[in-house]
Amino acid sequence: MDKHAKNSILDEKLEFGSGSFESPHNSPFLPTNRNSNFISPNILLSNIPDSTIITISPSQDRLLPDSQMSENLSVESSTGFSDNSKRVRSTSVSRQTLSKKSSNTLSEKPKNTSRLDSDQHHDGKDSHSQLPSTKQPPSDFWNIVLLISLCNVSIFYPIFIFPNLQFFSLASLTVDWLQGVPLGLSSGSIPFLLKEKMSFSQLGLFSLASYPYSLKLFWSPIVDSIFSNRFGRRKSWIVPVQFAIAAIFWFFGSHVDELIKNPGPNITTISLIFFIIVLLSATQDIAVDGWALTLLSKENLAYASTCQTIGLNCGYFMSFTVFLAFNTVDFSNKYFRSVPKDYGLIQLGQYMRWWAVLYTIVTLYLVLRVKEKKFYDNIGIVSTYKTIYQICRLPDMVKLIIVLMFAKFGFVPNDSAMQLKLLEKGFKKEDMALAILIDFPIQITFGYYAARWSQTSTPMKPWRIAYISRIFFCFVGMLAVYFYPSSGSSGEGNYFYFILLVRISNSMASTVMFVGLSAFITRISDPIIGGTYMTLLNTLSNFGGTWPVYFVLESVDYFSKATCSVPQITDAGKVFFSCISESGKEMCADLGGKCIVQYDGFYIISVICLFFSILNFTFFSKPTISRLESLPLKAWRIATNIH
Repeated sequence: MDKHAKNSILDEKLEFGSGSFESPHNSPFLPTNRNSNFISPNILLSNIPDSTIITISPSQDRLLPDSQMSENLSVESSTGFSDNSKRVRSTSVSRQTLSKKSSNTLSEKPKNTSRLDSDQHHDGKDSHSQLPSTKQPPSDFWNIVLLISLCNVSIFYPIFIFPNLQFFSLASLTVDWLQGVPLGLSSGSIPFLLKEKMSFSQLGLFSLASYPYSLKLFWSPIVDSIFSNRFGRRKSWIVPVQFAIAAIFWFFGSHVDELIKNPGPNITTISLIFFIIVLLSATQDIAVDGWALTLLSKENLAYASTCQTIGLNCGYFMSFTVFLAFNTVDFSNKYFRSVPKDYGLIQLGQYMRWWAVLYTIVTLYLVLRVKEKKFYDNIGIVSTYKTIYQICRLPDMVKLIIVLMFAKFGFVPNDSAMQLKLLEKGFKKEDMALAILIDFPIQITFGYYAARWSQTSTPMKPWRIAYISRIFFCFVGMLAVYFYPSSGSSGEGNYFYFILLVRISNSMASTVMFVGLSAFITRISDPIIGGTYMTLLNTLSNFGGTWPVYFVLESVDYFSKATCSVPQITDAGKVFFSCISESGKEMCADLGGKCIVQYDGFYIISVICLFFSILNFTFFSKPTISRLESLPLKAWRIATNIH
């Protein structure tokens, strides 16, 4: 029997699970999977004595001779699932299909891999071309410690302490850290600053600025395919993008404070500029995601997504929680000034210019010190888009996409408008920043246990439980806004703890949903095109929570009715003008009037969205997810459905 015949037999007999060949992107809480690097099923066996049976142990990635085992070659995958959804699949290949040869080696003929996964083969060598060594894997401990520490201290401090470390690893996580800065501003701080003088419908226009980050999949093949090999595949995009962000931060930082003071006529300009910033940041993220796969050793590759997530979250945390606190007048006067002033310790323009300098320094460091290995694989843009199209055409994938696009619809009023309504009611910005500060480490810790909960044969069961919990906590959050005590009342201080409890509970439910979905995506993703598969599903999941924001914020004002009654001007305090926006309320107060709210659109749209979520979950999402979860893995494979 020739080699090709034996390959064909093994391809038919060996059936691997859904373990990806790379660390799951956007799945930071998933624990390290020791079986993430499988020996390819398309292998050639030669010279196996009659008395020796070879067992492939994926937990050790090496061959184990065992004469006492049954005369079968068993391959076990702890992440694989059989057609009847059992946790472990064990398949056998009859020894009669294996011919004897004189060679004592085990060679492998790898299958073609997706170009999005090709970073792992950038040096032109097959990652499975030889048996893994039994010696201890190279230690990346200090690299990982350094990458994480970069998120919390100055980026220059570790360089002087650990000068012999891999500088490209340091630079990569610093880049991840920088990614979170524009996202923290556009999704966190800026809406809080604008809400003081704008309506929800005007904020809805600004929310469009965050769309590029949820749609980056659609130009990621271009970033992966067009580059200068001499300069570096990833640096070809990261360097010009970061210089562009630095330039925008510097020049826009000189004018942003004036624009924020009078945002009404300038909201289109502000939204357009931040749209460009987020677009550049999303492009940077695409390049960094691919670069991260080559920075750590193969044995420690699972830490890449964790380090990226920590860097991104810390950058977001600094631009949202930290900046918002130091930008607040009361916080700055209370803790840092002996003589009170009428402005915060840090202004937005000053903050953006400081980051422009830091962006420039880091980018120059990448240009001068970091060298990339050359990339020789032939990448096709058209083939990537064809792969995405083929995945989306799978019948069961269509149902999953519909679930992802509407799963978060009911939570959008709580996520996008609740905090702004609390500020409108009198909740202090520094208290909101403190609540986020307390919530952040709790979610990081809780995410680990949520990941362990999701490592079962039904990873979406936690998702379903958390979905119901989140509906409940969104309803409680709406009540928290409604019953918020009037400004200056005795119960206002203690109400902070209730708001904190509601926020933490809702965030925990959100974390469980995220981790459960990530586990399911990891399970069903085709290992051959794992990068494309997982990126597509994570992009759709993110966009499912982004696209409704504009419409929800517009609806808050649409369903609201508030009028200003001015007794000194009108007879018996009749209606004088509308006062839905913050500027309208200020004008009403300046005239000595009172803004009377007949209908608050926040409660109306919250009830509508929650009611939709209950119906959607009961009659569509829950039964659909349960059915999709029980499908065999072949239902998610492109080759099975095309050929």
